Amino acid sequence: MATFLTEIRFTDAGLKALPQSSERATAFRQAVEKAGGKMIGQYWAMGDCDGVALFSAPSEEIAASLLLGLTRQGFVRTNTMRLLDEDEFRRALTVKS
Repeated sequence: MATFLTEIRFTDAGLKALPQSSERATAFRQAVEKAGGKMIGQYWAMGDCDGVALFSAPSEEIAASLLLGLTRQGFVRTNTMRLLDEDEFRRALTVKS
């Protein structure tokens, strides 16, 4: 499974609907699990972003679909990074480009 770290920033609509943020986070976790992934952690944050989600998905395409579904709601914007664990990183070092 591929692992992703998503930075989350509230839109104006997201700030207005802040009290429902935890319900939307639960719905995203459920969507990840339904798609065969695992929510590793969801956190609200103070600083450059308003929250982060750390999750795994069976493929990059499934992760993209989940994130598009999240942002289509209009409450957040996301910035996502594909993470590599140590084994994935070691394998990446051996690939000839």
